[in-house]
Amino acid sequence: MSTIWDVIVVGAGVGGLSAAIHLAAAGRRVLLLEQNPFPGGKLAQQFRDGYRWDCGPSVITMRHVLEQLFATAGRRMDDYLTLQPVTPYTRYFYPDGTQLDLSGDLPRVLPQLRRLSEQDVEGYLRFLAYTARLYRVVAPSFIYGEPPSWGSLFRQPLGNIRYLDGWRTMSRAIQSFRVSPYLHQLLCRFATYVGSDPYRAPATLNVIAHVELNEGVWYPEGGVYRIVEALTRLAEELGVRIECSRAVERLEIANEKVQGVVCADGTLERARAVIANVDVTSIYSAWLSDHSATARAYVRKLQSYEPSCSGFIMLLGIRGCHPQLAHHNIFFSSDYRREFHEIFVEGVPPTEPTIYVAITSRSTPQDAPSGGENWFVLVNAPPLGSSWDWKSMAESYAERVLERLAAYGVDVRAHVAVRQVMTPYDIARATGAWRGALYGAASNSPWAAFRRPHNRVSAVRGVYLAGGSVHPGGGVPLALLSGRLASRLLIEDGY
Repeated sequence: MSTIWDVIVVGAGVGGLSAAIHLAAAGRRVLLLEQNPFPGGKLAQQFRDGYRWDCGPSVITMRHVLEQLFATAGRRMDDYLTLQPVTPYTRYFYPDGTQLDLSGDLPRVLPQLRRLSEQDVEGYLRFLAYTARLYRVVAPSFIYGEPPSWGSLFRQPLGNIRYLDGWRTMSRAIQSFRVSPYLHQLLCRFATYVGSDPYRAPATLNVIAHVELNEGVWYPEGGVYRIVEALTRLAEELGVRIECSRAVERLEIANEKVQGVVCADGTLERARAVIANVDVTSIYSAWLSDHSATARAYVRKLQSYEPSCSGFIMLLGIRGCHPQLAHHNIFFSSDYRREFHEIFVEGVPPTEPTIYVAITSRSTPQDAPSGGENWFVLVNAPPLGSSWDWKSMAESYAERVLERLAAYGVDVRAHVAVRQVMTPYDIARATGAWRGALYGAASNSPWAAFRRPHNRVSAVRGVYLAGGSVHPGGGVPLALLSGRLASRLLIEDGY
């Protein structure tokens, strides 16, 4: 007789790994299936010609979430993973030559802000206090708790509801601190951490700035992929069976109750419950819509939501070093509002993009040959649609990005030893992300947090969801929390 697992987790991204660890620590027998040859999902790495790149999330915040995950299993994170503080958090470059290093070292930061504007020191400090208060009010329900509902909103103390700041946009709230255009653009950037538009996203999302600016940025010694390796090791020590290169084709469902999963090779793996660490729109469209009218209606609803932005990525192996750059670098566009209009309204990549460049060889010299650098270059891009054909336009857009860097005095076009391009099409194909959107639905409406898909599937019993496209959201720490919440709901439901 075939094995019947307590739980099958589909997808070994950090959300799936988190769910598997929590379940195994609670005594469940867990099978974790991953379609790719390696775990990690969007958090991947690549090697070529002596260069190594982290290919997904690169800014690690909320260190305590990782520490708590290991503690749940009776382990110490430091025995598996070394997180180093990154200073500066990011180096910012503006079109007029202005440069700013932002970190938690206020004696270094404040003089730089004063050079931008006398008011920026006061405005920045008041903004930090504002985001700390937002975090205190928002975190229990919107980050660490179950998906918020209208009922949970009105159970908040009246003062807290006012502090949620859901009526203003992020941009409008930032403007209220009377900061310079330089600092306004910088603080608006945190909307991109959830793939959204700061000129439409609710000011509640300014809470994202708190976990970076007030709590710090971390880099795992040896690369961000070390997080995946540490979680994989922990899961296996707890008895989780991890099988890579095993794609799941569909759920096995009978009487509106999940029975297991059918793999692409035709084999049936039976289980009492399933956690899917896969994009929520893809799950409902491919696996659930045939089983109930409720699921079909929800598919239509999910597909009607505005997707978050995707990304255009270049992995560059660079000959030579650029000491003027830091570990994390941002090259801002001259018209930020236009940039987001092109992404979300016109559905085309920005004419003049803001460019993010991460150089992990700054912290891990082994990531590049001696005398070289490994550049991970990211530009926010629209989700897949009819307005732009990445298959024919990818290389020309790569040239545009390199031209923009050259305009900043960082011309590496003659020094590229390795170049690999990844488009929203590649992201969709590798991860199953709906239209290549990196964070599920965009948060471009005042009540976006209340529309975030729940971690429990109501249409089919025994199915739960983890990952960046469901509550509480995208990014490594929130994906880890989604796995924790999905496993908790599953256990509470008696599986």
